[in-house]
Amino acid sequence: MKFLDLFAGIGGFRLGLEQAGHECVGFCEIDKFARQSYKAIHNTEGEREYHDITTVSNEEWRTLRGTVELICGGFPCQAFSIAGKRKGFLDETRGTLFFEIARAAEQIKPRTLFLENVRGLLSHDKGRTFRTIISTLDELGYDAEWQILNSKNFGVPQNRERVFIIGHLRGERGREVFPITRENSGAIKRIVNGRETHGHSTYDVFGTDGISPTLKTMQGGNLQPKILVNINPSGNGINGNVYDSERLAPTLTTNKGEGPKVAIRVKEATKQGFAVAELGDRINFSVPNSKTRRGRVGKQVAQTLDTSCNQAVIVQKPRGFNKGGEHEVAPTLSSNSWHENNLLKSGIRIRKLTPRECWRLQGFPDWAFDKALEVNSNSQLYKQAGNSVTVPVIYEIARRFE
Repeated sequence: MKFLDLFAGIGGFRLGLEQAGHECVGFCEIDKFARQSYKAIHNTEGEREYHDITTVSNEEWRTLRGTVELICGGFPCQAFSIAGKRKGFLDETRGTLFFEIARAAEQIKPRTLFLENVRGLLSHDKGRTFRTIISTLDELGYDAEWQILNSKNFGVPQNRERVFIIGHLRGERGREVFPITRENSGAIKRIVNGRETHGHSTYDVFGTDGISPTLKTMQGGNLQPKILVNINPSGNGINGNVYDSERLAPTLTTNKGEGPKVAIRVKEATKQGFAVAELGDRINFSVPNSKTRRGRVGKQVAQTLDTSCNQAVIVQKPRGFNKGGEHEVAPTLSSNSWHENNLLKSGIRIRKLTPRECWRLQGFPDWAFDKALEVNSNSQLYKQAGNSVTVPVIYEIARRFE
């Protein structure tokens, strides 16, 4: 399908759609720094380029009728986000931009609309905002379907819930896209005894990266995993036996399965008052003195990226010949917790996620980041990552379009 990329940002929609075999014919993005990254990453030669969507006339949109089959866009979400002021359609600079998509759709009449926003859109103004959006699409001749999807279920370690809306032009409707579940998502692979298969078995193990996680200790035949080693010197405890079907031992824990864990207590507005972050966890340290925030700690998954990307990762401190280790996940941390309340024990350090890591959390390949790095500063790269959509989620939806 040929598509028009509105509120294009750095091209997260575009990359996922192109991976699914669709073709971009034009884009619109008002932020000049985002446009610099977009044009560095994507080949836009010969395409329609728009900047301020509010200045594009109806006549200009109508020139695209018959050439654009799909309009995509993550219209600005600050007006509906729990983190924002939640003014919705009363927000003259953001909330009404949905109607710019509606105006373009009315003039172009694409077969499909593909929209994204924060989960808070569904509950804003007791559901009246979302009802207005669906009613507007209905008046334009589009039947709508929608679903909340979380990026962590599509191969990236980020807890990012977003609502996706698909509009089908009445009379030309293709097959339904939603629901997308763990069972029908290509991002979730079925593995039997370490091997990928299209069949089904009582011994199925599921993983997002094609690598089998914990193996079952079933009995009989070649499927029986072998005990390789007991990494707890006492021979007891949950960190005792290590199993593997190929007789290869996985990584041993640094504390040999016993003794105290090195951890940080991160303040949260919960009954306990804190969450525990360990090696490899990620911490959201934005608004560190807030007394109302929860969910600061991501256990092996990053919390939702925002435009400042204020997240840190807990890594091992270098010591002697040990140069330290980089881990996959980071939770939330106050700016002075390095010293306060004895929260930090020896053996670990905390560092902010790099711009490249934030782009990876959105599913962008390194080659795309490298091109954007040539034309933008780190502060802009952080902002662009936080504003983007997650590419693998877009691809998973886009591959279902006919």
